[in-house]
Amino acid sequence: MFVHKESPRAALADIDRFDAVIDVRSPGEFALDHLPGAQSCPVLDDEERIRVGTTYKQVSPFDAKKIGAALVSKNIARHIEERFSAKPREWRPLVYCWRGGTRSGAMAHILREVGWQPAQLDGGYRAYRREVRAQLEVLPQRLRLRVVCGATGSGKSRLLEALAAAGSQVLHLEAIARHRGSVLGDLPGEPQPSQKMFDSLLWDALRRFDPAQPVFVEAESRKIGRLQLPPALLQRMRAGKCVRIEVPLAERVRFLMAEYRHFVEQPALLGAQLACLLGLYGHQIIDRWAALAGAGAWQELVGELLIRHYDPAYLRAASNNYAHYPNAPVLTVERLDHAGVSAAAAELFRQRRPLQE
Repeated sequence: MFVHKESPRAALADIDRFDAVIDVRSPGEFALDHLPGAQSCPVLDDEERIRVGTTYKQVSPFDAKKIGAALVSKNIARHIEERFSAKPREWRPLVYCWRGGTRSGAMAHILREVGWQPAQLDGGYRAYRREVRAQLEVLPQRLRLRVVCGATGSGKSRLLEALAAAGSQVLHLEAIARHRGSVLGDLPGEPQPSQKMFDSLLWDALRRFDPAQPVFVEAESRKIGRLQLPPALLQRMRAGKCVRIEVPLAERVRFLMAEYRHFVEQPALLGAQLACLLGLYGHQIIDRWAALAGAGAWQELVGELLIRHYDPAYLRAASNNYAHYPNAPVLTVERLDHAGVSAAAAELFRQRRPLQE
């Protein structure tokens, strides 16, 4: 017979000591947000959770517990058979639910009785979320940010990727947000994460940086798509040292046509996005741009969008929001191919120490 033992508790600061992080909340809760790297092993799925909750309110707590116990036991058994059976005795998972109570306690109890060494996250997801919000106000303050600036189509994301490959610390906000950061920035087939999940991914990235080394980040506005940057991070970015990437207009047009191939293949998608600019430019200009798209005059269209809309908007935003932008050193990249971007990354990597704050 199982003898109940209180599972040990672990703080969020200890999560890296565990072999796995197991989220036993429902799939819907997990989809909204979870600890980065956590496995979803619900002890109640979304429908089961509603059923138990409804029974608790409309019938009685006793009846709800009977239903819940049967469902939780069945689900934990399935997870052990399908997910955990090959784990060695030394396996140490961290288990959490909403408050670090019944659901995670049930999973941790069974795992401990098997012979594994689980712990429960103290306070569960609710405490984790509070800590993430608090840490997003603190972690940016310790970073030495090096802000990569450049007009639309300058290959800033490619440059960040090359810097990471070269060994630099990189905070790639648009990759985390799954958005290119402009009115045309939606990634086909890749919805943005929830705000809470974005916060979690940011926290996980920020906590891993070495404060003694610079962190490269792209200049951004307050929002990337529909996601908000934490105020403390945005403030730190705007005070950071800048470098300006300059690329010839023709090369930027070529680069953007390749990057936004989905608009070339489906001009109607572009038309829908251009409609967002109607209030700025009126029907005559928007209709002209839509006509250029319909006619396949992509080079002309992209060039006009850059010169008339994107470049002036970027210059205003960067000059007004980034204190060091007007006097930032310039790095010219003639070609945004692998060789050109790699050479630019190597130059920034070489300069990174003298450019620290």
